[in-house]
Amino acid sequence: MSDVILGIWVIAYRELLRFVQERSRLLSSFAMPLLFLVIFGAGFTRSIGTMAPGVDFVQFIYPGIIAMTVLMNSVMSGLSVVWDREFGFLKEILVAPMGRTGIVLGKAVGSATVAVMQGGIMLLLAPLVGVKVSLLLVVQLIPVLIIISVSLSGLGVLVASRMRSQQGFQLIVQIIIMPLIFLSGVFFPVNNVPGWLEVFSKANPLTYGVDAIRQLFLAGSADVTGVTVFGHTMTVMQDVAVVACLGTILLLLAAWSFGKQE
Repeated sequence: MSDVILGIWVIAYRELLRFVQERSRLLSSFAMPLLFLVIFGAGFTRSIGTMAPGVDFVQFIYPGIIAMTVLMNSVMSGLSVVWDREFGFLKEILVAPMGRTGIVLGKAVGSATVAVMQGGIMLLLAPLVGVKVSLLLVVQLIPVLIIISVSLSGLGVLVASRMRSQQGFQLIVQIIIMPLIFLSGVFFPVNNVPGWLEVFSKANPLTYGVDAIRQLFLAGSADVTGVTVFGHTMTVMQDVAVVACLGTILLLLAAWSFGKQE
């Protein structure tokens, strides 16, 4: 058991070390979220006005931008699997005294650590755009970000288990990420969309992650928070539970697919 835990830690630490050493990856991971924030925030704030009493458009989308940052890093965690396969390092990992599940968990823990760091940096930038952040909010957000990132990293590893080139992985991931982002309620409340779009939005695991973060940021703004499922308005704990359940399924599928492919 101790060997498995040590193996998970080593793999996670390697992911963290690689991220710190690759400055280009550190900068590029913030490029798209900040681009969306600037373009949509500046472009629609005046046109849309307030989303709820005391909540403007930037304050509304900022929690979604944080969720987007976590999503992109978590799903891209699978890129390291493809990289390791191309350069032969994956074979060395596979001979370690740990199962495929341990390898997947190591990748997930490593990406979750990086994602939480990125989320923390986004929180530091929040006051610059007029979004209030308190110590209590930070304490509440950390476990939510960890659960979301670990869960979504399973999707990245699942895709990577079927890919043999970094270019192919990045192409597939981009095709997956964009619908996940736009259907998750980052830019609009999912309860106020056409019925067919609402179905897709509420089948999206990121939707519940965005809603959980938004409820923590905008406590008391019921008009723009709380995803309604079969007439029931989800709470933060219920949102997190949905993400955790879907994430567990993704991680198990990733471990199974990873084992079948090697």
